[in-house]
Amino acid sequence: MTDSLAEDVAAIQRMAAVPSLLEVVCRVTGMGLAAIARVTEEDWIACAVRDEIVYGLSPGDELPISTTICDEVRGHRRATVIEHVAEDPLFHDHPTPRRYGFQSYISVPIIRTDGDFFGTLFAIDMAPAKLANSSAVTTFNLFAQLIALQLDADERAVAGTRH
Repeated sequence: MTDSLAEDVAAIQRMAAVPSLLEVVCRVTGMGLAAIARVTEEDWIACAVRDEIVYGLSPGDELPISTTICDEVRGHRRATVIEHVAEDPLFHDHPTPRRYGFQSYISVPIIRTDGDFFGTLFAIDMAPAKLANSSAVTTFNLFAQLIALQLDADERAVAGTRH
């Protein structure tokens, strides 16, 4: 992990509200794993994780970027919602759910106020989940905006201590 990416992980770790935010994500969706990932063209790194299903993902863990749907979210910068992989016409044969074993997935981009893509707020579960017609997408988008704003504030605070 480069120093820059380590700093990004640390910035998320400094946010006191993140554990509660991830807990709310699990409650709103009924899903067992919620996380914030730093996603670049070459890297996928878990910054913060709430793992109620003992999936085994921890902060600092890295995945090959090409094996993630978060990479697709980085490309199109829109939410991706999968209620039931086995019944989803776009994702039932997708290699990512097959590789990681999940049946439900939701991910929204975290886009900084300057337009830079930071990463994703996402949740997965091994069981299907009702997501499309719930408040989940709205909640995820709101939380992603709050994370982006906090990243900007953190960056300003760190820059201020260097002067």
